[in-house]
Amino acid sequence: MTLLRSLLFQLILIGSSLLYSLAILAFGSGDSGRRAPRLARSWARVNLKALKILCGLDYRVHGLEHLPTDNAIVLCKHQSAWEILALRALLPPEQSWVLKQELIRIPVFGQALKRLSHIAIDRAAGRREITRLIREGSALLEGGHWVVIFPEGTRVAPGTQGSYNIGGALLAERTGRPVVPIAHNAGVFWGRRSLVKRPGTIDLVIGPTISTQGRKATEINTEVEHWIEQTLQACSPEFKTPPSTRAPSDGNPR
Repeated sequence: MTLLRSLLFQLILIGSSLLYSLAILAFGSGDSGRRAPRLARSWARVNLKALKILCGLDYRVHGLEHLPTDNAIVLCKHQSAWEILALRALLPPEQSWVLKQELIRIPVFGQALKRLSHIAIDRAAGRREITRLIREGSALLEGGHWVVIFPEGTRVAPGTQGSYNIGGALLAERTGRPVVPIAHNAGVFWGRRSLVKRPGTIDLVIGPTISTQGRKATEINTEVEHWIEQTLQACSPEFKTPPSTRAPSDGNPR
């Protein structure tokens, strides 16, 4: 039954991605361009609800009070596709993600991504793409967008750690914008290459905002890495955070 429910959810995820992509392309330019990110948020919420109903996979959020009122740079652990849904649903609608260039080439879906002002990079291009990330990211931050980056660059399995790329920290150094670190255990329930979604409750922890004014990128990157990895290591296998770090939450998207 778990496999069957997971397969049904996957069909809903694919179908809704196509339908919402078409909606973004058809109607996303309305309301001064604000309609596209709102449609993307609706897509995320629909799929999170479907995931709960079909697969019994829910989530709870800790540390919502740490989110700043102004836009910031979000550096998040990347274990599965779940956090893409969660961050899109939880953060303010005006989000720009740093993502791999291959996604832009997907018919319809890729065109919709372009409407959402994401930064598509060629991961093999090295320093040239970091320069573009800083240039485009700075402009988006100035325009009021939240910039979301997975510093490890790709999904990593629970209990493992990738190399934390410095691009997000460089963007923070150049702009002076605060960084919001985020850790979670989604990979325990939704594997990086697995169709199966195990029932349970994912915990997502939003860390205290990291000030970046006058700080070097290496220092910022080290602090982000330390907080995320220590948060994961300090928790039990069920990812139960100490009461002092928790914020009340009903687990529903804001």
